[in-house]
Amino acid sequence: MTAPPAIPLSRWADAQLEAMAMRTGSDAIAALRGGTLLGERAVANGFAVPGRRSAGGGCRLYDTLDTPVALTLARADDRALLPALFGDATADDSGDAVIAERMARAHACDLVARGRMLGLAIAALDEAPSNPALTIMAKGGAAPVTDRAPLVIDLTALWAGPLAGHLLGLTGAQVIKVESRNRPDRMREGDPALFARLNQGKANIALDLREPTDRDSLIALIRRADIVLEAARPRALRQLGIDADQLVRETSGLVWVTITGHGMVGDAAEWIGFGDDCSVAGGLSAALRDATSAIGFGGDACADPLTGIVAARAALDKRAQGVGARLILSMSGVVAQALAEERAQDEATLIATLTHWKAAQGHLFPAIALRPTGPVASLGADNALWFPQHAPC
Repeated sequence: MTAPPAIPLSRWADAQLEAMAMRTGSDAIAALRGGTLLGERAVANGFAVPGRRSAGGGCRLYDTLDTPVALTLARADDRALLPALFGDATADDSGDAVIAERMARAHACDLVARGRMLGLAIAALDEAPSNPALTIMAKGGAAPVTDRAPLVIDLTALWAGPLAGHLLGLTGAQVIKVESRNRPDRMREGDPALFARLNQGKANIALDLREPTDRDSLIALIRRADIVLEAARPRALRQLGIDADQLVRETSGLVWVTITGHGMVGDAAEWIGFGDDCSVAGGLSAALRDATSAIGFGGDACADPLTGIVAARAALDKRAQGVGARLILSMSGVVAQALAEERAQDEATLIATLTHWKAAQGHLFPAIALRPTGPVASLGADNALWFPQHAPC
């Protein structure tokens, strides 16, 4: 290769960051580049440009009787679902070769439908997203006039949501990260460097939302907030006694952003999705195949950082309108929108980027200067500050 490849869709990410910088006047946002946010995890961990196995290793593209399928097996109990996926009781401890053999016997649509019903993160190469990138589910009242910095409650974990909270923090917002005392953000231990980049400078409170006192305290805090970031499936919130739509309607100016794999309309509301399989569902791997005849991933779980950027921009845009709303983001929809807009703007450049990306398979991700990290609060470090009526955890 004569030059390192651009990460696919990084130019589109640049455009979102530029719009956010113009909206807020934030020098910190203006200094960011899309390729940095899409590539920093890969560069920090020494990942290679992926082929059929994702850069992080948790997802793989398998051939079926028709179109390839992406299956993520990142959680401890995912493999226990393989016998039901394949209708084979011997498939619970299968290696990749055995999984590939079973995949090759089935049609993609059957595997994806069954896998999603089981709770697996799975997607077909040629599917179309079930929901658009952004949907407004509930509308709220006008925001009160205030000159204080926006208060953001970040209920998310892993990558997309924490990145959105981080970007909002760079625009001057006060961000509080909320974690479960019993199940903290898995990124703390899984990738401490990325966790530090995404959560630096945030306050931290730790709660057990199964406890009525903790749940009531969180709801009271949300009623003081300007923006909420959340990524739970609908039934998870309902089971905790938190009605996001009602809180938006009752809290003047509250902008509530829900990040999902595939949206919240129809069956897709209950589908599991992670960055790599959602990128496939959004059409990025299909675009790579169409441009190069190669099967592979178009980045490092790029649906995650792309959605984080879009979530922050959407929250700021809605807040600038001065009214509350509940915004539903679909990670697969975000990728599909990015691809559509890139094609409309300059399809030749998109194809050239994908072609260059394919040629780089097996090489290290293009080098970037890693962003420095600031202070990261320990779990529950700010409980006493925000909930002085409770003893610190």
